[in-house]
Formats: sequence, structure tokens, C-alpha cells
Amino acid sequence: MMRVRILCVGKLKERYLSDACAEYLKRLTAFCKPEIVELPESRMPENPSEAEIAACLRREGEEILAKIPQGAMVIPLCIEGKQLSSEELAKELAGAGIRGISCVCLVIGGSWGLSEAVKSAGKLRLSMSRMTFPHQLARVMLLEQVYRAFSISAGSKYHK
Repeated sequence: MMRVRILCVGKLKERYLSDACAEYLKRLTAFCKPEIVELPESRMPENPSEAEIAACLRREGEEILAKIPQGAMVIPLCIEGKQLSSEELAKELAGAGIRGISCVCLVIGGSWGLSEAVKSAGKLRLSMSRMTFPHQLARVMLLEQVYRAFSISAGSKYHK
């Protein structure tokens, strides 16, 4: 069974978001071995300089890269990534399984985004939308889409 690891910078602060994530994690267990790995968000001053932002991204990037399992298909979420339909995401995940990839690792950065090193590690850069969402909400949205992708591949009625 494929493992799906979601690496997230920062913790969920709202209970309703935690509850939604827990629900999708529970549903995903029918299709894969899901897990969320939370990494600490770097502390930044109120108005950080470009150098402080770069240092933050570098530190967070090093922590993210250390948590990616060897041989995993890495999918960083970033604004310049490719926008996929739910069906296209289903094909990507199913294709990974067919190619013998046992772990897919999706990465959600902190409020400043992801380092270039993390983005470069990705097999596919994914954008959820051209719109901006809070990164905590992005976690729920990503879990729902991963669940929907597995449901599509399984031919279930969840995806209409």
C-alpha cells in the first residue's frame, strides 16, 4: 500500500481545521498509509528583510528535505506549480504506484513559501490555484484532493 506523507511547515491552530484533516486522514486509510509531519515555522521579525526571508526559507528547506523518505516522489506545492484537475492528480498518483513508487511526499511550506532546494527536489510542482489561501487551509484542501484522487482511481461515487 502506498504511503502518502504530507510535510507541513507550521501547526494547525484552529480545531475545525484539525477536525477536517483528521476526517480525511481517516478516509484515506482505505487507500493508502497517510501521515502528516509538522515542522516548526521559523520565527521572523514583523518586517523581515530579504536576507532574513532567504535564511528562513533555507532553514525550513533543510528541515523539509531531511524528512523526505528516500525514493519518494516529491510534490511541492507552490504558486508557480502546475494546476491539475482532480482527475489529472488521480492519474499522477496512480502512475506513481504503477512505476513502483511506494511513497508520495507532498510539501506545504510556511507563510514565506518554499526554498528553491525543496522545489527542485520535486518531480512535479503543484499549484492548487492562482488564488492565495492560508497555508493551514491548504492542508485541508490538499487532503481532500488526495482523497478525491484515490476515490477516482478506485471508481467510487465520491467524485461526481
